[in-house]
Amino acid sequence: MAITSERLRQTFSEGGAQEIYLEIKAEGDFLGFARRYVFDEDFMVARSALWGLTKASKTELTQLQVILDELINLAMQTENSSVRRLTLNIIERLEMDEDDLRTDFLDFCLEHMVSIKEFPGIQSICMKLAFRMCSFYPELMEELKRTLETMEMDYYKPAVKGVRNKILCGRLKRM
Repeated sequence: MAITSERLRQTFSEGGAQEIYLEIKAEGDFLGFARRYVFDEDFMVARSALWGLTKASKTELTQLQVILDELINLAMQTENSSVRRLTLNIIERLEMDEDDLRTDFLDFCLEHMVSIKEFPGIQSICMKLAFRMCSFYPELMEELKRTLETMEMDYYKPAVKGVRNKILCGRLKRM
């Protein structure tokens, strides 16, 4: 069965996402698929496309490296939390060098990692991405650690607490 917007609009299960991934893998065109569906205005299409892509290996996702800025823009601009979380998950698995550092994205990650209104999955991924970006600059790393130390942990879920503790204890490694 071919991948279409209509099919993606109706993909609601882990199994469906896995099927999408296997079809993308068979085609070998992760970039073409992403360009066709990830940025769709229908959040259900974008969400299902992103969900399928999260099943890909890090090696397969390297095809998406050329659209890193577009993915960052999507994560920062979407109003849909599922699309945001899945996009951030993919961004986290892509290479990010010092030259890729975008202060607007760093600010976004710093804001969303501490926002108690944000979902824990998004907070955790934002924290990991902020750590990654700050690791290029010692002064930014110190600022990140100060921010983490001042977080009132009673308001956060275990996933967020775990990432925070790994960063503060030096157990989270730069990816």
